Amino acid sequence: MDTTGALDEALDRIHASGPERLGWLTNHAPMAVEALVRHGQSGTVHRWLDRYRDNLEEMPSRHTPVTGGNWREALGDPARIADWADYFERETAERPWREVLAEWWPRLLPGIAGGATHPVIRTGHAVRTLLTTEETVPRNVELAHALGYWAARHAPLGELRTLAAEPSAAVALDAVAAVPDQSGGIEYRLEQLTAFPGWPPGPGADAAAGPDEARDRLRELVAAATHRYATHGHGEPVMLVHAATAPNAVLRVLPALPRELWPASLGAAWAASAAVTAAYAPAAPAAYTPVRSTPEEIFERAAAHGDDHTIKFTDTALDVGDGIALAAAVRSIELNTPFLS
Repeated sequence: MDTTGALDEALDRIHASGPERLGWLTNHAPMAVEALVRHGQSGTVHRWLDRYRDNLEEMPSRHTPVTGGNWREALGDPARIADWADYFERETAERPWREVLAEWWPRLLPGIAGGATHPVIRTGHAVRTLLTTEETVPRNVELAHALGYWAARHAPLGELRTLAAEPSAAVALDAVAAVPDQSGGIEYRLEQLTAFPGWPPGPGADAAAGPDEARDRLRELVAAATHRYATHGHGEPVMLVHAATAPNAVLRVLPALPRELWPASLGAAWAASAAVTAAYAPAAPAAYTPVRSTPEEIFERAAAHGDDHTIKFTDTALDVGDGIALAAAVRSIELNTPFLS
């Protein structure tokens, strides 16, 4: 992966900051720089961070330390962001990170939609790095901050009915009904959710036949959500990327988890993708133009474009890798506002 040290240098810069600004906008820097380095753009990382620094704020003030005895009362409290970051820094320094992740994954999974799914996406980027590169202090700290952000923004969806089963992820996403009022922010929109189509086929997403089926269905979901952006991304070009990047984050984490946690991971990923789809679905699809560019050329375009969501979505589209996914990545470049001049 990175032989320049750019990723660890960037993470050290980022960890002086909190995971949000203005009390609710997510700090996308750790996710974007990981994707840039992953795709051979290490030389652009510090320039990108220099431009992004106005979007960074200091870590919020600490309140009361989170412990093994009081964590339940702190779960879902955004005022405890710094306390949670400290807790997971201690945990990942004292125990293997996989052990910490396996313990906390089922606790955090019901709140996957919290923070507009950004915490799980950040976790997915952090775990991918730890699974595929050497362990370093900044990379462990990045996982700690990602998990801490998720714990602070943990927000389960309300009780939702399951509608008729659909045969595929693509058909199920098409069957997701838009929320009645799309005029407010994501929290307001998610409060309007009442039901999701039944998917995967069978008793429910949590009842997949086994871990391997759960993994395969999750891959199907990521591909379907990525493809759907090509025709529906215009509904809200920034927010709709999360319908694909959130389940892909879960997919990236699976290899680090005990296999018995995979089926429930699929269920949560489906809920997150369906929720974002319902919150921002446009009234009608739009045509897209097939592309002939290579994946490398498309990611170079995304890096030059510089928008954090575009970089992250293109990273996911390259994971899917087929022609429609690459066209969807180009669509995100076209729809979102460039960040770098």
